[in-house]
Amino acid sequence: MSKTATHASSRPPARPKGEVTRVGDLLRTKRVIVCCGAGGVGKTTTAAALSLAAARAGRRVLVLTIDPSRRLAETLGVSRNPPEPVAVSAERQALAGIRPPGTLEAWMLDHKLVADGAVRRLTKNAADAERVLGNRVYQQISTMVAGMHEYTAMEALHRLVGSGRYDLVVLDTPPSRHALEFLEAPRRLSRLIDTRAIAAFLPRSDGMVARAASRVISRILSAVFGEDFAGEFVTFLGMFAGIFQSLTVDVNTMRELLSGPDVAFLLVASPAPTTLAEAHFFQDKTLEFGLPFRGFVLNRSRALNADKPFPELSMLDTDGAPSASLRHAMEKLQAMARVELEWANRDLALLRDLAARAGDNATAIALPELPQGADDMGTLVAMANVLASS
Repeated sequence: MSKTATHASSRPPARPKGEVTRVGDLLRTKRVIVCCGAGGVGKTTTAAALSLAAARAGRRVLVLTIDPSRRLAETLGVSRNPPEPVAVSAERQALAGIRPPGTLEAWMLDHKLVADGAVRRLTKNAADAERVLGNRVYQQISTMVAGMHEYTAMEALHRLVGSGRYDLVVLDTPPSRHALEFLEAPRRLSRLIDTRAIAAFLPRSDGMVARAASRVISRILSAVFGEDFAGEFVTFLGMFAGIFQSLTVDVNTMRELLSGPDVAFLLVASPAPTTLAEAHFFQDKTLEFGLPFRGFVLNRSRALNADKPFPELSMLDTDGAPSASLRHAMEKLQAMARVELEWANRDLALLRDLAARAGDNATAIALPELPQGADDMGTLVAMANVLASS
C-alpha cells in the first residue's frame, strides 16, 4: 500500500516532483538505503527484509546492521561480530528466492573492528599500527570522543560503497535520536583536531617559550595522570590526529553521497505513539540536514486488514437456516472482527497521516503485524514481498 499527499502548511516546501517514491523502485535503483527509527520498532528486521527484496530483484546487496538480535543473526546464518561482511549461505539464499545475479551479504558492524582496520590501513607501517592499537587512550576513545561510533560507521560505509562490490548497501542505524549525527561526525572531529588546545599537549620545537609551555603541560599531565599514562596520551594525540585527518576526507565524501540522488532515507515506526513521535523527529532531522527522505514504513501494523471482508452468515454454505449454535458462533466471531476492524482503522488513519507528512516525493507503507515475529526466513520473505510491491 502506497499513499502520497501534499505537505501540510506547517511542513517545509515539497521537493521537485518526478522523483522515485515507490519502495520497490528504491530497491531497484538506489545505491544506499538508510533505515532510521526508535528502538523496538523492528527497524533491523525491516532493513534485512529490504535487503532480501533487493537481492531477489537481482542486485548485489549488503545489509550493514548494528547489534541485531541473536535470532535474526541465526536466521541469516552469520556471526554477530565478523571482521568483514559475509555472504548469506547459498542454501538460505535459495530458500529466500535469491537467484544470480542477485546476492546477499551481511555485516553486524563492530565499531572497534572498523576503527582498528582504519588504523592499520592509515598508519605508515605495522609497528606504528600496533603502537596505536595498544595505546590505552585509543582503547578508551569511544568514551572520550563524541561521535566516534558514528564516525566509524561512516568510514565503513564509505569503504564498502566505494568498493564496487555491491549494487546496494542497506544501513541500519542505531536506535537513538542521535542516529543521524554520524553525518556531523567529520565536522565535530575536525574541530577537535584543529583546536589549539590539542596542539598544546604535543611536544614543541618551535621556540623557547613554546618548548617551556609544553614542558609545563607535560609535568601537569604526569602529576595528574601518572607519567606512563601522560606519555601514552601525548603519543595518542601525535599519531591519531593524522589518522583522523585522513579519515575526514573519506567521511566528508560519504556525507556528500548521502545527500545525493543515489540514496534514500526510510523512517521505520510502529503504531505506538512514542515511536510515531520519533519518526516525526527523524523526518525533521532529514529535512534539516538536506537528506533525501523517501518515506515512512509503519511496521507491525493492522492497516492492511482494513479491506478484509467482515464475517457474515451469508458466507456459510449451509442447507436451510443456520442453527442456533452456528449463529451464536458467528456472533462471537463478529465481535472479534469488530475489535480487529477498529484496530485496523486506527492504523489506517495513522498511515494516512504519515502519507500526508511524507509529501509528494515520498511514500508511506504498512508492514503487517506478524504474531510469530520476524526471526525466520519465511517471515522475512513475506515482509520482502510487501516491500517489493509497495
